[in-house]
Amino acid sequence: MYEPIRAKSVHTMAEPGRGFPHRSREEELDIQLAGHLTALLTVTDELRALVPAPALDTAAQRLTDQVTRLRDGRSPLRAAPTTASTAPTHIAALHQRAHTLAGRALVVATSRDDEAAGALAAERLETHAAALGISG
Repeated sequence: MYEPIRAKSVHTMAEPGRGFPHRSREEELDIQLAGHLTALLTVTDELRALVPAPALDTAAQRLTDQVTRLRDGRSPLRAAPTTASTAPTHIAALHQRAHTLAGRALVVATSRDDEAAGALAAERLETHAAALGISG
């Protein structure tokens, strides 16, 4: 009734030690944390272009240092900020985005017991919450 299978199935299990590369949980968390911090750096650069402040410059440098550490010495790619709008609503939206990203980074940093990244993420979380008028 059915035709027999003539070719080897593509759905067979990979041989142990071969197949796709595996990463440890710590490596996956490093990748996630570096991604969240890089995204936070991008928003910080955008804010620096719209609202120049020494505190944002310092934050950007600290974020760069943490991402470089997590990526084994490779610096993050940085896009040129767009200075599309200096409207208060746009700046507030950037602070909201930064607040969200800092929160995500804090969760991952806590999960991987990274005190330096966790402290930086918590500091950025508080700073952006204050800019939004969120009291904690």
